[in-house]
Amino acid sequence: MKKFFHEFKEFINKGNVLGLAVGVIIGGAFSTITTSLTNDIIMPIVSIFLGGVDFSSMTIALPTFYAVAEDAVPNTLNYGSFISAVINFLILALVVFCIVKAVNKAMGSAKKKAEEAPPPPPQPSAEEKLLTEIRDLLKEGKRNG
Repeated sequence: MKKFFHEFKEFINKGNVLGLAVGVIIGGAFSTITTSLTNDIIMPIVSIFLGGVDFSSMTIALPTFYAVAEDAVPNTLNYGSFISAVINFLILALVVFCIVKAVNKAMGSAKKKAEEAPPPPPQPSAEEKLLTEIRDLLKEGKRNG
């Protein structure tokens, strides 16, 4: 059982899992914004061109095959809500595409800058450092002697 919890702890501590969790939370919040954008701004504008039809009221009444009480809610196919959900999805997909494209462009330019910068000159090995010290000491010995 300890091994299981240890593996779970390692799994949770990985950066990818935490990043995914943050992405899901932000995505959920962003989904609320796009739903509001679709239902409160875009769909009313679209309904202007459709003669003021409210998409949420677009339904098809489905038949019932058994006796239903008079005050029962009718069974309907709500295709207007589905149209709103499709438009909402397309807006969300477009925004995510733009974000991914911008991030890829930024990372690509950062990568180019890193590639353009020349690498630092290699450090001399320990042997080269020792030989340099010996040479410098011999030069000093000739000057003093």
